[in-house]
Amino acid sequence: MPYRYLNALETPSVEAAQREYGSHTAMRRLIAGYDTGTEIGDDEAAFIAERDTFYLGTVGESGWPYVQHRGGPPGFLRVLSPTLLGWADYRGNRQYVSVGNLGSSAKVSLLLMDYPLQRRLKILGEARVVDARRPDAADLVALVSTPDYRAYIERVITVEVHAFDWNCPQHITPRWTQDELAPALEKLQNELADLRETNQRLRRELGAPPA
Repeated sequence: MPYRYLNALETPSVEAAQREYGSHTAMRRLIAGYDTGTEIGDDEAAFIAERDTFYLGTVGESGWPYVQHRGGPPGFLRVLSPTLLGWADYRGNRQYVSVGNLGSSAKVSLLLMDYPLQRRLKILGEARVVDARRPDAADLVALVSTPDYRAYIERVITVEVHAFDWNCPQHITPRWTQDELAPALEKLQNELADLRETNQRLRRELGAPPA
């Protein structure tokens, strides 16, 4: 199978741009010689399970692309099978642009970022929207729910994976969340408390006034 991810995005306009900038021959070799499948493997599943956010791209009847942030507790984007992803879609600003776009085109693009380790995973797929109020949606809602996360689930969105790609880490600026920084900050705070205690003890021993 050829490079399924890039092959899905190839158009005459893309090929024209590659020719203009001198990468067309290299891209042809890459697409022809890089075998990729559609199944989410162990590495991809582990990466997805650690994410607390991703970006969702859709296109509506106007032709304008729309990119929206989706967030939740780590692992809220679930691997339901090797070819199926799903997440609980919480009530937000009630614009429903992404959901509306999916009514005209099921094709989506997902971008998952790991800023500290400068990694990103791109996924193409076809989405399905399931209203969480439907009686027959209960089992699906249970699969994507996080009991301790206080948010109202309006629908479940599933994505049948067409292709995925691990993208180049170049130009990803490392960033950390509060939870990711917490262990390092706790260590520094403990060291600072020890230094303050030592400083006060030495001052008492030398008869100096407290700092």
